[in-house]
Amino acid sequence: MYQKEVLLLAFLPAALGCLNPGSNSCASFIKSQSATASAFCATFTKSTVTATTGLPSWATYCSNKPSMISAECSCAYTGGSSNPTTTMVTTTRAVTTTAGATTRTTTTSAVGGGSGGCAAPVNQLVGYGGSATGGGSGSGTTVTSCSALSAAAKNGGVIKVSGLLSGCGVVDLVGGTSLLGVGSGSGIVNGGIRLKDISNVIVRNLKFSPAPKGDAVSLDGATNVWIDHNDFYSLGLVGGKDDYDGLLDITHASNMVTVSWNKFHDHWKGSLIGHSDSNASEDTGKLKVTYHHNSWNNVNSRLPSLRFGTGHMYSSCYNNCPTSGINSRMGAQVLVENCSFNNVPLAIVTDLDSDTAGYAVQRNNIFLGTSTTRITQTGNLSPPYSYTMTSASSVCNCVSGSAGVGVVTF
Repeated sequence: MYQKEVLLLAFLPAALGCLNPGSNSCASFIKSQSATASAFCATFTKSTVTATTGLPSWATYCSNKPSMISAECSCAYTGGSSNPTTTMVTTTRAVTTTAGATTRTTTTSAVGGGSGGCAAPVNQLVGYGGSATGGGSGSGTTVTSCSALSAAAKNGGVIKVSGLLSGCGVVDLVGGTSLLGVGSGSGIVNGGIRLKDISNVIVRNLKFSPAPKGDAVSLDGATNVWIDHNDFYSLGLVGGKDDYDGLLDITHASNMVTVSWNKFHDHWKGSLIGHSDSNASEDTGKLKVTYHHNSWNNVNSRLPSLRFGTGHMYSSCYNNCPTSGINSRMGAQVLVENCSFNNVPLAIVTDLDSDTAGYAVQRNNIFLGTSTTRITQTGNLSPPYSYTMTSASSVCNCVSGSAGVGVVTF
């Protein structure tokens, strides 16, 4: 049996002297958005436009400068000739596998910059947590108080939270639970939930704002979990960074988790995967997580930070996160693709905070403003599932309207 991975449209190698897509946002856009850029480049005439007139919306990535666009069109499609063509190649890789392996396909939106189109379905479970079924499809129990939530949590099944519940403390869930928010204004603030040594849990459409010194959502030895369409936040980057703990922490050999279509904002510590450098014996081979179509805004760091495990981060939007972004450490393997980073120093980094570095592969991402990368070890992650990506140029508009609460309602 063969295993196929259909990759993004890639360009013919550019001539020496062309800008580096890994550090220049104009080159990064033109490399990643072949359908949009090639059509424009094929008809582009520098003399017919000015710096403010006649340029597409995505030209902001090229500083709205006709000269820069002209140079990058030429580099991307002709290796430096003066008359751009739109020659492109599609890469398909087949790998021999053992009998019974499944075919995996990766597809990417061809939507151009600024359209706001989401290629991926907003109500579909994919990724490492793809086996989660939660509490099933029954109507379940609706709760409107902390006491009712605590009682329902002991039995599992479908639990619907109606309203914003405050001061519930840490509520422990049991396996086989779906915790769902009603409408667009339900959730748990000044408290949190914990998934400890359980399996098969779904958490969707809830607002979470943690109490001081506690996590909003904590996975501790949890497996087969889907965290989807939630809103995670606190008071912003005020006070001390240790006044609050994490928005979503995944520790102690938790495994097979998908984190999708969430909004993380206004908090110091975003999402920690693997709690300690000294926990290799428990965590190695576990901590397999997928993060996709999430929005990260004004979160200081840990977007996420990953020790020992395996992380696939794709089609997410990062804005104004002042310290660091995706941090691969202690031998972790991450693949980061089709993401947009704006003002995120060390947007992808492999040698931060731990004595042992991690590994990373980055492709078709956009880096704007102060965003940088520091990848000291290149990884080799190839996810074992099918998934659909939204283009990096479209993903911020996409998640602005399609991530968070109120999109899928119960």
